[in-house]
Amino acid sequence: MPFGASLHGDDGAAFRLWAPAAATVELALDRGAGEAWLPMDRLNAGWFALNLDPVPPGVRYRYRIDARLLVPDPASRFNPHDAHGQSELIDPSAFEWRTPDWRGRPWHETVIYELHVGTFTPEGTYAGVASRLAYLADLGVTAIELMPLAEFPGERGWGYDGVLPFSPESSYGRPEELKRLIDAAHQHNLMVLLDVVYNHFGPEGNYLHAYAPQFFTDRRRTPWGSAINFDGKDSRTVRDFFVHNALYWLEEFRFDGLRLDAVHAIRDDSARHILIEIAEAVRQGPGRERHIHLVLENDDNGAHFLERDATGGTRRYSAQWNDDEHHCLHVLLTAESDGYYADYSAAPMAQLGRCLTEGFAYQGDLSRFRGHAARGEPSSHLPPSAFVCFMQNHDQIGNRAFGERLAQLSDRRALAAATAIVLLAPSPPLMFMGDEFAATTPFLFFCNFGPELAQAVTEGRRREFSRFARFQDPALVAGIPDPGAPASFERSKLDWSSLGQAPHAQSLALYRSLLEIRRREIVPLIPLMGDGERLCRVIGERALEVRWQAGTTDLILLANLADAPLPIGAAPAGRLIYATHPSPEITGEEALLQPWSVTSLLVPR
Repeated sequence: MPFGASLHGDDGAAFRLWAPAAATVELALDRGAGEAWLPMDRLNAGWFALNLDPVPPGVRYRYRIDARLLVPDPASRFNPHDAHGQSELIDPSAFEWRTPDWRGRPWHETVIYELHVGTFTPEGTYAGVASRLAYLADLGVTAIELMPLAEFPGERGWGYDGVLPFSPESSYGRPEELKRLIDAAHQHNLMVLLDVVYNHFGPEGNYLHAYAPQFFTDRRRTPWGSAINFDGKDSRTVRDFFVHNALYWLEEFRFDGLRLDAVHAIRDDSARHILIEIAEAVRQGPGRERHIHLVLENDDNGAHFLERDATGGTRRYSAQWNDDEHHCLHVLLTAESDGYYADYSAAPMAQLGRCLTEGFAYQGDLSRFRGHAARGEPSSHLPPSAFVCFMQNHDQIGNRAFGERLAQLSDRRALAAATAIVLLAPSPPLMFMGDEFAATTPFLFFCNFGPELAQAVTEGRRREFSRFARFQDPALVAGIPDPGAPASFERSKLDWSSLGQAPHAQSLALYRSLLEIRRREIVPLIPLMGDGERLCRVIGERALEVRWQAGTTDLILLANLADAPLPIGAAPAGRLIYATHPSPEITGEEALLQPWSVTSLLVPR
């Protein structure tokens, strides 16, 4: 890796820092008796370097810029005392893998379980997650997705304000403990995906502005601060930094894939977009040896990143999170129409049908929420596997003022029906931790910034919600949980003691049953759906029939998301694989779909 500190076979170490705005850089090396100041050699193009011999793993170090500013290594492999402290020299080859022959799992088998390490278990550690792997494998999950791990300031945070992209968050454990978690997951036949943030650095603990301002550009802004310079002067080194970060997580930690956060905030006018460069580096690197999956979050609905090759295989990105489908389901279950839900309030069932058969609801269509601007690209030519579908995720829960889940916002029958739609459709499903047992614990927004920034975040969040009709009462706004309060973090931890109680046990049983049906009946058909016909018939305002061709078989899903039964005419005849209600309602010349019902069948062509 060209960035950071690396060990040599002769017990030496090389330290490298790109600091084009610095006049001098010193290495502050701490061998246990205080820091020694060692001048670094200035190289070409803003690089500073120093080779030392001998230097053992575990030594702490940092850099002093222009004899005044002490900073951690921006490519630190570990910062044991938080984002502002010293970095630690790590030997990445010291860990002994128990699963060296693991080659991953194909994408069509994917069922994702998104979790936050700090709140998934009482321990809030990598080891705590490892203790639940058998439970997740038994549930029917095939991949766990960890919210971002890049070192962030403080001990509590979602991870999207990371400032040391190569350093696993120290409050969760050491790097070898993260590797132990991944190794154990592979032993359970579980993939592990990592959420990474390449559109901005967090607002606290980022020292790059002081000595490498070329990392940023004033030509663009993001909602979270300065945009990354991917296409301006000196951007080659910046691009390399993020390309190597993607390779680092996949090679040194053996993650099975990455989910790239909010890539619509990455602006790059280069001939070769940074997202393309990252994907090609991955495909030509670790992707040649094992299954590697790259997933996007992209509000632009950029279908061109998801194109398949001549054989139907992934060229660059395996899939994108399909927010459109989530928004349709949320409107149907809650009737909410604030904010971006306004774009889905007029005809949510028709848009849901479009998501199930064509991918995006918005494929160049005008968005009222975005000032009637066109949003999205045509996606109907892409297979269902190119779209990750979900009813909840960290954003859709945590960005609510009180972090409520659908279990608190919707009827149980409605939630069960929507669950069946998501888990029995061919697109890879994603659930957020606790979905499977209808958790009632909230997932709040929380952080651990310094006092001044923490106060600004609290005030900004309350000001943001005060624009909604529901929050015109100042007392309600004042009751929004403080993100900086330790209680907001503690309240967000899952309550595992509820697992065996009603209605949580019933919800868990439903998830297990649906995921077993998916594994047995639907997963084998997904590779056959690439060029197959996909049709949707919307029935009334709140029912539909969806048909996916898989070779000589059609997978059919019937759903009625209304409080009244609905006649649908002649029902398709086939082998029933699931029904929320007894099957007779779909037989005969005039079939009825019962309220909040879902039926799934396999029909020969």
